[in-house]
Amino acid sequence: MKAGPKGAIKAAPLDLSGLPSDRAERRLAFIAEYLVVPKGVGAGKPVRLRDFQAEIIRGAYGPGIRTGLVSVARANGKTGLAAMLAVTELFAGDASAEVLVVASDQRQANITLRMARRMIELNPELEKRAQIFADRIVVPHNDSILLPLPAEPGALHGHDPSLLIVDELHVVSGAVWEAVTSVSGKRPESLTLAISTPSSSPDCVMWRLVEHGRAGDDPAFYLREFSAPEGCPTDDRDGWRQANPALACEEPFLAEDGLEAARRTLREPVFRQLRLGQWVTGVEAWLPWGAWDTCRTERKVQPRERVVLAFDGSASGDSTALVGCTLDGHLWVEGLWENPGDPRWRVPREDVTRAVDVAFTKYDVVELACDPWGWRSEIEDWAKRHGEKRVLEWNTAHAARMAPATDRLYQAVVTNQVTHDGDPRMAAHIAHCVAKSTPQGDLVSKDKRGSPRKIDAAVAAIVAYDRAAFHQQRNRKRVRSFAS
Repeated sequence: MKAGPKGAIKAAPLDLSGLPSDRAERRLAFIAEYLVVPKGVGAGKPVRLRDFQAEIIRGAYGPGIRTGLVSVARANGKTGLAAMLAVTELFAGDASAEVLVVASDQRQANITLRMARRMIELNPELEKRAQIFADRIVVPHNDSILLPLPAEPGALHGHDPSLLIVDELHVVSGAVWEAVTSVSGKRPESLTLAISTPSSSPDCVMWRLVEHGRAGDDPAFYLREFSAPEGCPTDDRDGWRQANPALACEEPFLAEDGLEAARRTLREPVFRQLRLGQWVTGVEAWLPWGAWDTCRTERKVQPRERVVLAFDGSASGDSTALVGCTLDGHLWVEGLWENPGDPRWRVPREDVTRAVDVAFTKYDVVELACDPWGWRSEIEDWAKRHGEKRVLEWNTAHAARMAPATDRLYQAVVTNQVTHDGDPRMAAHIAHCVAKSTPQGDLVSKDKRGSPRKIDAAVAAIVAYDRAAFHQQRNRKRVRSFAS
């Protein structure tokens, strides 16, 4: 790329009259005729699309498709495919085509730009018809432009893309996706195409879109997932091929020994997410993917049933949770007070006290375990009204106590020894939990300090389950002593 002002394009426009008019076939034909592999396997040779790449293009550019999502493991040519489609759109797409490449940051977005630039440079017929700048590529003949942009809502407004590529959707926020979808669809034919590895949490835009695509009731949405079978061993070579089409195709461009090296050096959940294309939460999250959902049941807690309550409160504007657990291990949300996003909001302490009083009336409460931070006066008042032996302080910041309790609920969830009522608020708090290693064992924490992703209901559930297990065990000892 030469620095300075760009000269006028002297070459005549490309004659593309021989290309098919069908959206997908037109792009397949252009790639086969004009594009050259910029690096890696087959570098310097004409692009020969593998069957899975052609399948993606035919699916994403099918009749009526406006949004496409491809979920695939790393090292399967995601960026290369995005660059091919971007270059094709510049030369063979709509008049005044606008191609936006959106990634987590500007550096990541520029990777696709650089690969697209190299593809153009490797074909003199394309190079002499394009103006290549440091931050964009322009084709003056049809007034087309390729722009890489960071995943920031403000950067996306004011555009009219014919092709919008979202690189690694799993790191894109809800606000960014809303900005993306707000600028798309202005043209008679346009496509938003996201290509990404799975996320490490179900609390993300990508998972919601995967669920939307799996439902199969949106004719304008295309979903293609490549992943290993759930639960397969990490050394299952057949599973590798299902997750990595670049390994299973003719003329593969992914090496099996490279995958094996990754398997030996990556933690299992990381390998499953990044190299097997699986949805797992063990990468950063506390619980394995889907484990909490499998423990859901329709059970109703009966009036005057013996239960334990756990309270995790905020001193001011955060969330506060009151969670119950039956002595045989069924969890439910008795009360949850969450900041709706108002900086002036404060926890309604009178409402919390009222909920505690109602719970003591409704159930036979064996114990109310309370994290004392910020609520000592209320806890003392609750103890006076409901019994000092039943209302106890339980400091969740005490790792030597909290770590075993955290492990107890973890083991109960993964072995289906605990049940819950499926409350979506508690499910969200559970999904927000990140495992934090300590010398005493794992604790749960937010993903970062000051994060808006609350975990209070999860913390209360850990305490409630631990105390319920304690009282259940004590009851069993009493029964055995009476029998003896």
